[in-house]
Amino acid sequence: MARQQALIVDDEPDIRELLVLTLTRMGLAVDTSGTVREALDRLSGYRYDLCFTDMRLPDGSGQQIIEHVARHHPSTPIAMITAHGNMDAAVDALKAGAFDFVTKPVDLTVLRRMVNSALKLGEPRKPETGKGSSVQTTAGPASHRLIGSSAAMQQLKATVAKVARSQAPVHIFGESGTGKELVARLIHELGPRSSGPFVAVNCGAVPTELMESEFFGHKKGSFTGAVGDKDGLFVAANGGTLFLDEVADLPIHMQVKLLRVIQEKAVRPVGSTAELPVDVRVLSATHKHLDQLVQEGKFRQDLFYRINVIELRVPPLRDRAEDIPQLAQAYLARMATEWGTPPFELDEGARAELADYDFPGNVRELENILERAVALCDNNLVTADDLGISITSHECIPVRLRETIEDETDAEGDSEASGLEGYVASLERKAIIEALAATQNNKTKAAARLGISFRALRYKLKKLGV
Repeated sequence: MARQQALIVDDEPDIRELLVLTLTRMGLAVDTSGTVREALDRLSGYRYDLCFTDMRLPDGSGQQIIEHVARHHPSTPIAMITAHGNMDAAVDALKAGAFDFVTKPVDLTVLRRMVNSALKLGEPRKPETGKGSSVQTTAGPASHRLIGSSAAMQQLKATVAKVARSQAPVHIFGESGTGKELVARLIHELGPRSSGPFVAVNCGAVPTELMESEFFGHKKGSFTGAVGDKDGLFVAANGGTLFLDEVADLPIHMQVKLLRVIQEKAVRPVGSTAELPVDVRVLSATHKHLDQLVQEGKFRQDLFYRINVIELRVPPLRDRAEDIPQLAQAYLARMATEWGTPPFELDEGARAELADYDFPGNVRELENILERAVALCDNNLVTADDLGISITSHECIPVRLRETIEDETDAEGDSEASGLEGYVASLERKAIIEALAATQNNKTKAAARLGISFRALRYKLKKLGV
């Protein structure tokens, strides 16, 4: 079996010698270059399994080599060697397509981990098949839940597959319920860290006073209640991926500490004087606009640039409505399997109802609606009434109706009717009007659609002046 080949581009003999020695001991054959021109000549005649390049070279910049490799050898991982503290150059390298970066003086432990991760990219992945999904890829469970064949989803999956090869921080933006954590899991599963841990944390759910301990760990006796040593989330995710959900909810003091960990690749537990090196890829997500929060002074600009090296947007369900039937069928199939029942089906009315709904809660809301519907349906056939989309519930009122209600409530904000009672009456009134419109003014069907008796509907029509 041929030895894997690496290329090292650096004009400092000491650095070249250190890297050659380390990589040779790891079983690689190593070529070296001291200039951009010589490196490009070597790359034109040979396909390397791994490349390292210094940032500053006598006849140019390592950025030129990174861009050349990204353009002509996209399957070859390349890492940037930067001076200590020069994170701007590292971020630029990652954006240009670098796999990762290492700072001088080179930490050999970090270097070895990086080499092993890079070489895993060239290893063939074993195909897997999943149950309860119409999507089949070579990734793990997350890919079988990231369902859809619309143009928006095809583009998202292609981008995920591309960014999975890098170690660059990825920021995932999308509305609540779009599946941002699933996207993060898929990036992890498709990348070289798939055998390592995937640790997810909701930044908004961690008490402020416990954040440092949760993220970085603590030593016994470092504060009241610290009865023993504790590893933090970064240590738990070592060798894998840490997913920071709702990262916009981090307080400023934690943003500063997070930035330092990302830059130094080391954590200092609370109460400790020593730092622990960590090998973690950081993925983040939020439904808020971080750039706007930066302008408002609520999010640090330097942290924004570090975690937003690659931005990935997850489309809302209303922008990929053609995926709704496929999603619904997959969820119904999964529920039937989990509950041990015959398959559930949607009748024509239910399919039309789903197609006409705007899903403000996105994929999560679709799943919740179907879970409720299969619990209410008869003979495993889900009808429009079982979906209950038009019931008087704020979370289930279509966007167009909810906006009308909110506009009316805002207009009456100075009147007595703007209180809780008036707000509830407004919701009831609009839901009744919607139900009557959907049933061509058939009060019996409208009552059934609303989940109330015909007599109760007549009473509300009179009371609300409909």
